[in-house]
Amino acid sequence: MTYKLTTYKTLTGKQEILETRSKKSTEAIVYKDDEPAFLVDCFDLKTESNVQMNYLVLCQQKSMKTVINEISKKNNVNLSIKEAPVLSIVKSSVEKEVELPPLPLEWLD
Repeated sequence: MTYKLTTYKTLTGKQEILETRSKKSTEAIVYKDDEPAFLVDCFDLKTESNVQMNYLVLCQQKSMKTVINEISKKNNVNLSIKEAPVLSIVKSSVEKEVELPPLPLEWLD
C-alpha cells in the first residue's frame, strides 16, 4: 500500500512521519519503538483485529490514540501514533510503498 512519508523541519531538528494518504480519524499508522509497524483501519471489517478496533474506537467512543495507549500499557510494548509537529515546516513529502500488518489480535483481548 502507498503511504505519504513527510519530513518536517522543527525547532528540535528533522522529523519523518509516515502517514495515511486519507486523513481519517478511523485509520492510523501505529508505530512500535518509533518505527512504522501496523495499520489500523476501523472500517476494514475483513480483518479481525480491525473489527476489534472498530468496537474499541467507534462503539466505545474513544479516540484512536487513547485505545493505542491502553493497548501499549496492557501489553508492555512501546506503541504510538505520530502526528505532524505543531511548530514545523514541511520540508518534503514523497510517496512510499510499505506493507503494514494489522495489530496482533492477542493484544486486543
